[in-house]
Amino acid sequence: MTHHPKQLVVVGGGMVARRLVDALRERDTDGRWAITLLCEEPRAPYDRVALTSYFSGRDPDDLSLGGAQIWDDPLVTIRRGVAATRVDREMREVTCSDGRVLPFDELVLATGSSAAVPPLPGTDLQGCFVYRTIDDVAALRQWVEALRERHDRPLRGAVVGGGLLGLEAAGALQALEVASHVVEFAPRLMPIQVDDGGGEALRRLITGLGVDVRTGTATSRISGERGRVHRMHFADGPALPVDVVVLATGVRPRDELARACGLETGERGGVVVDDACRTSDPAISAIGEVACIEGRVWGIVAPGYAMAEVTADRLLGGAATFPGADTATKLKLLGVDVASFGDAFGTEPGSLDVVVSDPVAGVYKKLVLSDDARTLRGGILVGDASAYAGLRPMLGRELPGDPVSYLLPEGVGAAPSAELPDDATVCSCNNVSAGSVRGAVTEHACTDLPAVKACTRAGTSCGSCLPLVKRLMTTELERSGVEVSDALCEHIDLSRAQLFDVVRVGQLRSFTEVIERHGRGQGCDICKPVVASVLASLWNEHPLTQGRAGLQDTNDRYLANMQKDGSYSVVPRIPGGEITPEGLIVIGEIARDFGLYTKITGGQRIDLFGARLDQLPDIWRRLVDAGFESGHAYGKSLRTVKSCVGSTWCRYGVQDSVGLAIALEERYRGLRSPHKIKLGVSGCARECAEARGKDVGVIATDHGWNLYVGGNGGFTPRHAQLLAEDLPTDELVRAIDRYLMYYVRTADRLQRTAAWQEDHEGGLDAIRAVVLEDSLGIAADLDAAMAQHVDTYVDEWAAALEDPQTLARFATFVNAPDAHDDTLAYVAERGQARPATPAERSGPALVAGTTLEVRS
Repeated sequence: MTHHPKQLVVVGGGMVARRLVDALRERDTDGRWAITLLCEEPRAPYDRVALTSYFSGRDPDDLSLGGAQIWDDPLVTIRRGVAATRVDREMREVTCSDGRVLPFDELVLATGSSAAVPPLPGTDLQGCFVYRTIDDVAALRQWVEALRERHDRPLRGAVVGGGLLGLEAAGALQALEVASHVVEFAPRLMPIQVDDGGGEALRRLITGLGVDVRTGTATSRISGERGRVHRMHFADGPALPVDVVVLATGVRPRDELARACGLETGERGGVVVDDACRTSDPAISAIGEVACIEGRVWGIVAPGYAMAEVTADRLLGGAATFPGADTATKLKLLGVDVASFGDAFGTEPGSLDVVVSDPVAGVYKKLVLSDDARTLRGGILVGDASAYAGLRPMLGRELPGDPVSYLLPEGVGAAPSAELPDDATVCSCNNVSAGSVRGAVTEHACTDLPAVKACTRAGTSCGSCLPLVKRLMTTELERSGVEVSDALCEHIDLSRAQLFDVVRVGQLRSFTEVIERHGRGQGCDICKPVVASVLASLWNEHPLTQGRAGLQDTNDRYLANMQKDGSYSVVPRIPGGEITPEGLIVIGEIARDFGLYTKITGGQRIDLFGARLDQLPDIWRRLVDAGFESGHAYGKSLRTVKSCVGSTWCRYGVQDSVGLAIALEERYRGLRSPHKIKLGVSGCARECAEARGKDVGVIATDHGWNLYVGGNGGFTPRHAQLLAEDLPTDELVRAIDRYLMYYVRTADRLQRTAAWQEDHEGGLDAIRAVVLEDSLGIAADLDAAMAQHVDTYVDEWAAALEDPQTLARFATFVNAPDAHDDTLAYVAERGQARPATPAERSGPALVAGTTLEVRS
């Protein structure tokens, strides 16, 4: 290098500052600029968007942005724990907190913002926190852990503010096992991003996760005892007892440095910049949350990234200008998907709304369209944001199909993503177009997602665009004649169907054998349950023995369904819905003795709710002794075979539907599969068992049975399709055997029968040929596999009760096996006990007519 580079000083060490460094070093191939980054925090830039994930591990480095490639660059100097204290515009110098003075040719202010503390009495008490930095969340965790050591009761927390940051903070409290309350002054949650319908759906979903939500509520003060927070007080209503309070009421631009050196600032804060991100001093730029551009400050990362790109271009002699703020947001808050984009509230004249709302499923979707219902202007998605990736790039464009189809579940509506025009923005964080993604495949030979991400930067920030990026990449690879990987996960390169075959042929019996021969690493929460399911389907061995327990999902791990309050439900098998009076009495006595809530299910069984983990063996011992078996309500397996009373009692019945239903349930009980399976048997064409809504449906005729397959309820209801007509019983059973075993062997992970049939090459006709005509020559193998399943079936709970090692898993506390969970609280309702809401647990007022009971 024969010339001395110019000196660029960047004040601030956040995500936007890091983006500027990346962009400038990537383009500055001649080394014209030497960069000094002043990070006030004692660490390199990190991902604030993923701050809540810090609670899943204790290493802040997990959130770091930029690796050795950037920070070891000889033209980049990062100074951690050093703040800028003064800017001398005339001398072009920055004075640092460690006393050093840095000269600059250009200065960029990327100081971001600080958490706004509302003017409430008591916010200075111990136990009050803001939620902005790693240090903030580390202090919050330390406080909670210290409280837990002092108290033997559940801890109570509250968040002031129900916006994005507030719901993130509520998630942090839940991760710390602190009972959470969210208090929002506005009439709905996330008032800036969602409308009333979306806010109500969000409230229902978050309340269902155990978080108490109070909207339209003004916090008046926080009171304390011995200098620590004790209660929150409101303008109306009783006070709320609290141990910890998180203040999440917004942010303020950190523009004090700019004010002190005389730069122009906005009326509501922020350093005023033009569309080139230049301040009133042409040698100083401002980017990110501290910049006031187009008359306002933007508190989201995408506009900040755009400013960083503009500034990098200008420093290298370009003429880039700010393209406008992309306010689109897609987040997963407390496990709930929320997305908002474009003119979400329909403020533009002539806007039309298309809304799909399912309060039961907790889903709210709205599209805002032009007055001719063709051009997309904005949208809101709550509960299911899968359509976001395909819709977001269509903003301002004409939708090619029925707008409603874009809001239907995947596989039902249109799929716009694969036909996006090249200039459509796919990744708004990094301003990557659909054409750039396609070009990564066709021009840069990228053949997998990591390569496309590295080439284009798409999906390297918030990650919400990755499903769309993957679809675009896959489509382009297929067009190019390149084989697309259907690997199960990063540890196993096989598809589920391929994995099933290698386990079967290789007679593999454990996850260790599978990963040693056909995988790598330690496995993950994708491949482990799939391997567990395949092993169970093939060998019918107990899911909790010989090291298999650690592979299972939560419910399978304890042979019961976990409920929202941490208790479990018990579902004994009742084949065909037929039960003796003695059986009913046993179930009733167990429910009474253990204080369980009872309900008849849609599958003609009895569900017992509210059992503690340590009670499950005692409950099941009594059920097994009375002749009951596991109903597998917790497993991806056969659930129920529903039936009407058929010809035994009904004057319209033409076949014995109950007898057949019982025979089928006893034949297929315990059959592990890619997803849950439900069957139905109706004794005549009046279809009282709703057989055509089941994975396998059987309807009696005068000459035998009609067999329907591929139906299901759920989020994407499907009617079953006719596979065969007028089958005698033996042929019917053989056809069901083959259909189910073929599905078990060839379906993808978590794929229902309906989707499997649609994806199968040749569709139902090809499956019919396999099942009825043995078109693949595997019918004998399928028959033998089902016979092996029937012959080797053992009730999982009966086996668990005979194995001391398995029973040891059902202790609530490993270090205190005789102790019980005394935090389960219930109130009486309609003569039974239901879980208490957070308000009923902590507040003095209970629902009218209820009594709070804490079980131990």
